[in-house]
Amino acid sequence: MVNILIAEDEAPIAHLIALALKEAGYRCDWAADGEQAADLAGAGCYDLALVDVMLPEADGFALLPYFQSLDLPVIFVTARAAVADRVKGLKLGAEDYIVKPFAVDELLARVEAVLRRFHKAEDVLTLAGLRADPRARKVWRGEREIALTPKEFDLLLLFLRNPNAALYRDTIYERVWGGELAYGSKTVDLHVQRLRKKVGWEGQLRAVNKIGYRLEVPR
Repeated sequence: MVNILIAEDEAPIAHLIALALKEAGYRCDWAADGEQAADLAGAGCYDLALVDVMLPEADGFALLPYFQSLDLPVIFVTARAAVADRVKGLKLGAEDYIVKPFAVDELLARVEAVLRRFHKAEDVLTLAGLRADPRARKVWRGEREIALTPKEFDLLLLFLRNPNAALYRDTIYERVWGGELAYGSKTVDLHVQRLRKKVGWEGQLRAVNKIGYRLEVPR
């Protein structure tokens, strides 16, 4: 799964970017300042960083050399629109420079372009009788395209990316819905039941007692 680090001190913008990335099939973490961004980058394994230039603690230009030492490509996403700033960012080694306000579709297109350049874009997944394209958010069984809701597709990707692993209901809910599963909630179970029926996984997507669910595929 492609992991993206968002370094942005404005929460509404960070949440907008995170929502768009998650809907496009990426996993992301958010850092609200430069120091936190450096800590996350050093401790984690990211494929791309979206970095605001004007960050507290350490600005984006200062972070860039450290991210480069981690082989972590950077796209600057910033309100600093001056040509001099854009030239500086690109000359320092940023892969792209996006000026706020931006169109979400353009941001996603630039993210995909950088990931392809670094050979980190996720290819089509073929497993358990299905073919799923995370970028196009489409899935097929044979030549038949299967219509899924956004949450069902996110759930499908989660199981495809974790074959034969027993996934806890709490983990499933956090990864797909982004929060804590309320006690007694049947949200996960109902979505799993619908997904199982739609994609033909009645014999493969199995309940694991007191844990959650597992997609069983031949090893």
